[in-house]
Amino acid sequence: MEQAAVNISKAGFDEIRKDFPVLSQQVNGHPLVYLDNAASSQMPVQVADRIDRYHRFEHSNVHRGIHTLSQKATDYYEAARKKIQVFINAADEHEIIYTTGTTDSINLVANSYGLTNFSEGDEVILTEMEHHANIVPWQMAAQKTGAIIKVIPVTDSGELDIEAYKKLLSPRTKMVSVIHISNALGTVNPVKEIVDLAHEAGAVTLIDGAQSIPHQNIDIQDIDTDFYVFSAHKMCGPTGFGILYGKKHLLDAMPPYRGGGDMIDKVTFEETTYNEVPFRFEAGTPPIAASIGLSEAIDYLSAIGMDAIEARESELVEYAEAELRKIDGLRFIGEAENRASVLSFVFDHIHASDLGTILDKQGIAVRTGHHCAQPIMRRFNVPATTRASLAFYNNRDDIDRLIEGINYTKSFFE
Repeated sequence: MEQAAVNISKAGFDEIRKDFPVLSQQVNGHPLVYLDNAASSQMPVQVADRIDRYHRFEHSNVHRGIHTLSQKATDYYEAARKKIQVFINAADEHEIIYTTGTTDSINLVANSYGLTNFSEGDEVILTEMEHHANIVPWQMAAQKTGAIIKVIPVTDSGELDIEAYKKLLSPRTKMVSVIHISNALGTVNPVKEIVDLAHEAGAVTLIDGAQSIPHQNIDIQDIDTDFYVFSAHKMCGPTGFGILYGKKHLLDAMPPYRGGGDMIDKVTFEETTYNEVPFRFEAGTPPIAASIGLSEAIDYLSAIGMDAIEARESELVEYAEAELRKIDGLRFIGEAENRASVLSFVFDHIHASDLGTILDKQGIAVRTGHHCAQPIMRRFNVPATTRASLAFYNNRDDIDRLIEGINYTKSFFE
């Protein structure tokens, strides 16, 4: 196992910042303040170096080669699967499917499980705060099968209305697919309760963990969800790679999503039989370097400790929220009691894109727009928000710079 060169007992979080060279650069003549972690986190040198080493000295295709490089690449590739299993406490490494990301993972389930199991009048329950990636695939599956989409409403504070959810559940409910932490609001949803209620109704569940996996310990067996999806690039890993966790008995019953090499058992022009899980869902040459990169990212995060990361980010969010509340005219969108490292806000007299543009001129990177969550923007009657999203390598100086930048921007509109 490759070990990350991080030990939180010996170095504080300010020392950890040195592992991220991007944070040392200047943007538009100012030191970079990176507050767009919900879109994509930064990558530490340990992960970048590990990927580079694979490309320089270990590059080969997996599974089918008998030569040494292929054997080594296969060992690293499959060791990553085991690493991911342990990281999320899945019961079986074969429950870990490699995909291109959260979006691909949801599409796989919607097409393979959904098209096989949905029929006319069946119901799929989503929430008003979903990312488009957890809406559109289900809509497409519903259009093909005659299933119906139902939506859990969101309260004024940005929390799910659990009582309304209970009323939506019925014997026709086949799937409940819910975001764990809202990328637009920061709301942490009670996924264990949501899953338990769905199972009582006989439904299958999927949890979109793209925003939760980087920020807290995830215990899949405790949550007991049937499917769980996430992306490497939001947890210090590479882009273009993600994970679908699925309970093995469900995966075993699902047909392949894509056809090609490695997902087959035997092929003739008359008939093809398919490989076992997980390889049935991994057609073609896989993202070998990316899997090794995610494995290294898991080592890095684990060396720091997910509990330490969660505590660090909670402290930063508390400080940022208190400082932002001092700014006249700033209004938060979503003020859930249980909120993670996303702060989304608006000004009535400053458009989010204007604010984001002027902040960028000061070297401050935030995200503006609808955050691929247009339904929740409509729920709060805003076209867009400014979103500052934090990671463990941020610090109070970053937040102070954000506050200064917002106040500077406000001076142009007063």
